[in-house]
Amino acid sequence: MFQVAGLVLPLFGLILLGYVAGRLRKIPLEGLAWLNFFILYIALPALFFQLLATTPVAEFANGRYLLTTTLGTFIIFVSCFVIARTVRRTDTRTATVQGFAGAYGNIGYMGPPLAIAAFGPQAGVPVALVFCLDNAMHFTLAPTLMALGNGRQQLRASTLFIGILRSILTHPFILATLAGITAAVFTYRPPAPIEQLLASAANAAAPCALFAMGVTAALRPLRRVPVELSYLIPVKLIVHPLLMYVLLSQIPDLDRTWLHAAVLLAALPSATNVFVIAQQYHVWEERASSAVVLSTLLSVVTVTTYLYLVRTGMI
Repeated sequence: MFQVAGLVLPLFGLILLGYVAGRLRKIPLEGLAWLNFFILYIALPALFFQLLATTPVAEFANGRYLLTTTLGTFIIFVSCFVIARTVRRTDTRTATVQGFAGAYGNIGYMGPPLAIAAFGPQAGVPVALVFCLDNAMHFTLAPTLMALGNGRQQLRASTLFIGILRSILTHPFILATLAGITAAVFTYRPPAPIEQLLASAANAAAPCALFAMGVTAALRPLRRVPVELSYLIPVKLIVHPLLMYVLLSQIPDLDRTWLHAAVLLAALPSATNVFVIAQQYHVWEERASSAVVLSTLLSVVTVTTYLYLVRTGMI
């Protein structure tokens, strides 16, 4: 248990430091803009590129693994969406945000540092690949369902398709993943100065991302706990990783690092992007913020428990 605590406490400790700093110094949330830009467009893309560029090409061909991980997340999204529409009787747009709260984990900011710390650098490959497919799905579902749920304004199919394609193909993580895979295929290595620059940026990814998460949570305080979170958070933190483990266990001879990396991603709390989507479409905004903050706090327990079970051989 002390080994697991030593593994996760420095990482969650960075979130705590960010939270404390955000509570003590009332710097506006806009002050994070350039730090978030650095994380999103420079540090994490550099990390993904470095990990993938040195990976044997054969590891990218595990199509069944990628389809299974995407299917597991899609099942969770659909389940939460259907519950919102049929049981809670919400509109399509609100149900979409609730679906994301249950299925869209913080796999961008928290995924790489946690997976690599827990399972080694080799975990970066499945993390990057799962990230690409999951985000392609999210970028497709969000605008499509929001357009379908907006009775006053219907987008042309071609406009919607172009917007979805642009969101996918211009995302810095996806571009970095494609560049890393291309470099691996052609066994390309950047010149030494560029390699050192990429390494410096990649090393800054984890501390900056986790600290920024803590500050964001502090500046979006939890005002109330909506009733929907009583099932959305357990679905995100417990049901999602359990389903992912069951589905991936059906793949014969699957590398254990790939298995546990995917389950860890599924166990992560709701992504900050859930709130961003809610804010973008002006629906379920405050409750989406509560989902992000509360699931992040509770994930300290659930993620630590999962890593403990893995480290002790119980899983």
